[in-house]
Amino acid sequence: MSPRLRPVLSALPLLLSLGLAHAAPSLETVVDGLKTPWGLAFLPDGQLLITERDGTLRTAKAGAKPSAPIQGVPAVDAVGQGGLLDVVTDSDFARNRTIYFCYAEPGADKTNGTALASAKLSADNRRLTDVKVIFSQKPKMESRLHFGCRIAEAPDGKLFLSLGERYKGMQQAQTLDNHFGKIVRIGKDGSVPADNPFVGTAGALPEIWSLGHRNSQGLVLDDKGLLWEHEHGPQGGDELNLIKPKLNYGWPVITYGENYGGGKIGDGLAAKAGMEQPNVKWVPSIAPAGLAKLKSAAYGTSWQGSFFIGSLKFGHLERVKLGADHRVVEQERLFPDTGRMRDVREGPDGLLYLVLEGAGKVVRVVPAAR
Repeated sequence: MSPRLRPVLSALPLLLSLGLAHAAPSLETVVDGLKTPWGLAFLPDGQLLITERDGTLRTAKAGAKPSAPIQGVPAVDAVGQGGLLDVVTDSDFARNRTIYFCYAEPGADKTNGTALASAKLSADNRRLTDVKVIFSQKPKMESRLHFGCRIAEAPDGKLFLSLGERYKGMQQAQTLDNHFGKIVRIGKDGSVPADNPFVGTAGALPEIWSLGHRNSQGLVLDDKGLLWEHEHGPQGGDELNLIKPKLNYGWPVITYGENYGGGKIGDGLAAKAGMEQPNVKWVPSIAPAGLAKLKSAAYGTSWQGSFFIGSLKFGHLERVKLGADHRVVEQERLFPDTGRMRDVREGPDGLLYLVLEGAGKVVRVVPAAR
């Protein structure tokens, strides 16, 4: 035996016992040829439903070209960070064919705001009918920034929607007479649930669930019914938060970030009584987009229960696992330099799907061979 091989072979049992000799999970392309994709949902027939920021909604089969644009999408203000953004299917989609999507809704005199609409997707997946705007951010503002726009359906059928503070409205994230920097909760018909926390509060918009957010592009309900969101900080200070009703998450009074180019924001506070601290913070920023909490054991138990977050800035997939006290116990960066990740979803097959904005692709994380 070659003396060079002897140390490698002697270490092999240890490598196998640690799982280090196994191949790592890898990425495979599911759909290609998209233009600035943003949101992703799964249809019962195995197809993907994908938004493109310019206002186009398409379906796609794995390995095939995306469909022609689905007809019936309302006018979208595709400027700056705005456009056609998130999409989800109703929990009873197989029966009612209902989807929900949020987008930059144009207003008068170059203003816009985040809106949430419901619609029926035709049986042939070619058109939307019965399109209804069930929520419209108030007030509209002339801005190209910070639309937020992630949707989550709760087990009771209520809808949560994250709303950015439009950058120009950052101070209004702390007041209840507007929808800037808020998470709202509504019924599927746009009605306000009677148990919303600010119902009956003088001067407060009753849709509001929580306040003090900057620009949230990740929102998910876990298997325990807990609502989680992540949001972009300014320069530094991205956050992952456990969202509870009526609580104030601090922006722009408290933050772990600073102004672009340097300098403190406001009084430069990172904590203040009556305002929530993040469960996870990123300094420097990773620019988080897309959020999934993995339920399946497709990748083994070490990944199960972890949060997976796309990074727009560094183009990697961030894995974060929290303990029973909701503090970080594991954190790692996966698939470095893959490209700007705009959405992260767990598919019906238990695998993770990533939307790559710049590459115009949807890729899937393939478990390691064992």
